[in-house]
Amino acid sequence: MSQPTPFARVGGEEVLRTIIDDFVDRCFADVWIGFLFRNANRARIKTFEYQHAAAFLGAGTEYEGRPLDVAHGRHHIAGGQFMRRLQILRETLDDHGVPPPVRDAWIEHNESLRAVITRDLGAVCHQP
Repeated sequence: MSQPTPFARVGGEEVLRTIIDDFVDRCFADVWIGFLFRNANRARIKTFEYQHAAAFLGAGTEYEGRPLDVAHGRHHIAGGQFMRRLQILRETLDDHGVPPPVRDAWIEHNESLRAVITRDLGAVCHQP
């Protein structure tokens, strides 16, 4: 018998969309990184965040956004800003009860993209 995908373990499409909606809303509202989204289309960001997460989690969904380095390159995202987004993701996943093995893999996957998103590889973000 095969193991359920991480996508299924999260709860499938409806639950993942709820998690992504909450996560993106938190990013837009955050005092440290929210300004990075001031000109962004929230619905578009939610669509691509969902696709990216669903593809990683094994939903069979294709990510249709621009390559991540192209999408983020012009924004000059600092390492601390990258880490703040990661902390918001971690808190969102915890608040939605994502199983720890899935949460940890999801966070690790996002961390692995750091060099694609920012050239500032040394900065950290500490909990407030």
